[in-house]
Amino acid sequence: MNAVDYQPLFYELAEAERDGEHYQRLRDRLVTEHLPMARHIADRFAERGESVEDLRQVAAVGLINAVDRFDVTRGIDFLAFAVPTITGEVRRYLRDQGWAVRVPRRLKELCVAIDTARVELSRVSGRTPTPSEVARHLGIEVDEVYEGLHAMSAYHLLSLDEQSISEELNHADRLISDDPALEVVELHHALDPMLRGLPKRERRIVVLRFFRGMTQSQIADSVGVSQMHVSRLLSRSLARLRSLLDDE
Repeated sequence: MNAVDYQPLFYELAEAERDGEHYQRLRDRLVTEHLPMARHIADRFAERGESVEDLRQVAAVGLINAVDRFDVTRGIDFLAFAVPTITGEVRRYLRDQGWAVRVPRRLKELCVAIDTARVELSRVSGRTPTPSEVARHLGIEVDEVYEGLHAMSAYHLLSLDEQSISEELNHADRLISDDPALEVVELHHALDPMLRGLPKRERRIVVLRFFRGMTQSQIADSVGVSQMHVSRLLSRSLARLRSLLDDE
């Protein structure tokens, strides 16, 4: 399957009147054509005890939110934005469904506050915030943030034990274990099977960009190619990942 470049459609969507029919047609098309990706993400949570159909509906809501919130002018591919947005929606649904009654109210509220802060900080910085940044944002001690993160993981909403696809992903997982970047973990889980299908250098570039948060210039220095070549390889890799998701 030839991957479609959706960036022009998102530019067109950004310029369209939100109340107009053209905007709605573009929005509906973007949602419909990315539904296979949302279903794929939902299906990866199928063993968590909830019905697949319910998970797919939640993932579809996450996809709609991703389409509505995506800022095409930031220069990132929609896939890189949509996957953590959709997985976050599913993860919150599972958390709400599986929240134990005996959990203290203070801890529940702390986890919700941490989750909200992480979303807000990620939106501003374009990356997953560290526990220290979340603590400063909320005006609490960093130990409290770790307490909340441990409470979230106690409900099996994350798995840090999966075998990674390469030495680079093993390194990313070790960083996450020390400094839990939850959206990055979800992105890893959702894309791991597809990343295996990329050539070694392209896989490394994707890992450096989206798992380690390096800029294209930093990646170029690390890999030994030009920044322009890194940009081309990233675009090609993301198109390949989208094509693989569509084929699922």
